[in-house]
Amino acid sequence: MILQSDLLNQLAPLELKARKIIEGFVSGLHRSPYHGFSVEFAEHRPYNQGDDFKHIDWKVYGKSERFYVKQYEAETNLRAHIALDTSSSMYFKHFADWSKLRYAIHFASALAYMMNRQRDATGLTLFDEKIQFQLPPKSTQSHLRLLFRHLEKELKQEKEKSKEQRVSASADALHSLAESLKRRSLVVILTDLFENRENHEALISALRHLRHQKHEVLLFNVLEHQSERELDFSDGKFLFEDMETGSEIEVVPSQIKEDYKKKVAEYTHEFKIACSKALVDFEEIDTQKPFDLALLAYLNKRKRLM
Repeated sequence: MILQSDLLNQLAPLELKARKIIEGFVSGLHRSPYHGFSVEFAEHRPYNQGDDFKHIDWKVYGKSERFYVKQYEAETNLRAHIALDTSSSMYFKHFADWSKLRYAIHFASALAYMMNRQRDATGLTLFDEKIQFQLPPKSTQSHLRLLFRHLEKELKQEKEKSKEQRVSASADALHSLAESLKRRSLVVILTDLFENRENHEALISALRHLRHQKHEVLLFNVLEHQSERELDFSDGKFLFEDMETGSEIEVVPSQIKEDYKKKVAEYTHEFKIACSKALVDFEEIDTQKPFDLALLAYLNKRKRLM
């Protein structure tokens, strides 16, 4: 079972929340067809013919009735980098308990915790139209705590920063990220993709740049689906404000709902196709849903790389 936001809000610091998210995720996996992905076995791999018998972990065998051998750091040396969009549109929430940014920060912290458990070197980039902060990948506990501190800082500044107007034009930031990562990495991008349509090709070009630099890319599209994808508001007039420009428009959602949903679906479909052609994995996240499907998508991606 994945902990809900009201329970997580009672926990501090972020490291504890991340651990609870992953513990809930692992507990759910044990009761699902995907139990083989358990983080409990993250430092092990199945026994293969020819492996030294002395490396079998008998405690794991007692729990799983399968032979696993302990892995060493060289066998799990995946380098991962979490890139988090902090532009103004990420501060939006209407139906969900958390803003897209708060949700993404908790998801990023859970990813970082799980990566560390798997002995993967983990880095962090915060960006809007340019890179605002960058932490190079490392796999130590002290580095993980430093990463959590920077994410916690973003949480504490959420109310203040939500009043700012910072645009989504992430292509330049992702180009810079592609150049800054000197070793092949798995880049996990968390963004709402709220950009002008004309920026679409520039963003795809930046994703291609990451792939050209031999990086694997997993992009999570973070949205509050009920409002931003379904436009599922009650009857009557609503005043919508662009969080990045401050411009306002008054509309009756029910009158434009079907046309809006069609255009959003078309844009998403086009972007998915472009990602597929660029060999970029694309996943959707709904901020009103638990983290488990997104975490499973990450584990599936990691498994393909190992």
